[in-house]
Amino acid sequence: MRIVFIGAGEIGVPTLQALLRSSEHRLTGVLTQLDKPVGRAQRIEPPPIKKALAGVKVPILQPARIKDRQPIEEVCALRPDAIVVMAYGQILPREVLEIPSVACLNLHASLLPSWRGAAPIQAAIAAGDCETGITVMYMAEGLDTGDILLQRKIDISPTDTGGSLHDRLAQIAPAALIDSLGLLASGTAPRIPQDNDLATHAPKLTRDDGKIDWSVPAEIIERRIRAHNPWPGAFAAVVAKSEKPRNLKIFSASIVNLSGQPGEILRSENELIVAAGEDALSLCDVQLEGKRRMSAREFSRGRASILRVVR
Repeated sequence: MRIVFIGAGEIGVPTLQALLRSSEHRLTGVLTQLDKPVGRAQRIEPPPIKKALAGVKVPILQPARIKDRQPIEEVCALRPDAIVVMAYGQILPREVLEIPSVACLNLHASLLPSWRGAAPIQAAIAAGDCETGITVMYMAEGLDTGDILLQRKIDISPTDTGGSLHDRLAQIAPAALIDSLGLLASGTAPRIPQDNDLATHAPKLTRDDGKIDWSVPAEIIERRIRAHNPWPGAFAAVVAKSEKPRNLKIFSASIVNLSGQPGEILRSENELIVAAGEDALSLCDVQLEGKRRMSAREFSRGRASILRVVR
C-alpha cells in the first residue's frame, strides 16, 4: 500500500523506520511539525521524525496547521491508501481522515479505552497500572475514540519511568503497525468499538504537574516521580538558611516506613527523608535548581542546613 506517515515525536521514529524498510508498502510522504527552538539556547531544531529522514528521498510536509487548505491538498496529491498517525500533536480534520482509500490509522501508547489523550504513558505509571501497550485504531473525529484494529501489550515494571516505558512502547509499535497493515491488505482487519463507559483520560502535562503534593501517600508520590521522569519532572521547593525557596528536582525515591507531618524533613544527615500523607520517601537522585544532578546522600552532606520543604 501507499502510506503517508503523520507524526512528530520520538516515539514514532522506529515505526517510521519500519515503513522505510518495508518491502510490501511504499512510504510516499511524511507530514510533521515545524522546526522549533529547543533548550536554553533556543536553537532551531527539526522534529525527531524529520531528523530520522536525513538522507532519505521522501516528500516532507511541515504545515503550521494541518487544518489549512494547502496541506490537505498536498496530502491528497500523495494518493495514500493508508495514513498512519503517531504522536503528531494536532487533531486531524475530517477532510484528512477521508483522504486514504483504505484507512486512516492511529498508533496510541495505551490500551484504549484507557488513557485517551496526550500523556497516556505517564498516566499509566502514576495510576499504578500493571500493563499498557500500543493500540492501533481507525481514526475518528473524537480524541482517541476510534474503533480498535489491534493491540499489543507489555508489563509495566515497578521501576519503569516515563522515559523507559516510552522507549519500550516505541519498540513494539512497528510490529503492531506492520501486522495491522497486513490485515488491512488481506481484508481481514477487525473493527472493535471502544466501550466509552470504560474510558479514562490523560490530558497534556505542564511543568506545574510535576510539583509534589506531600499530603498524599508516599506510594502515590513515588509513582508520580517515576511517571514524570523525564517530563515534566517531579520537584519540590526547599528552603535552606536565609535563602529564597529553590526547586529541588527529584528523579527517584523509595518508600520508607516513617511518619511525620506531610513535607517534614525527617532525616537530613547522609540521606534525605521526607514525610508524606502516609509513610515517607527516601530521596535517591536529586538536582537543586542551578546545580548538577547528584545522589541525595551527596546533596545532604553539602546542604545539611535545609530547614523545610515548602508545601
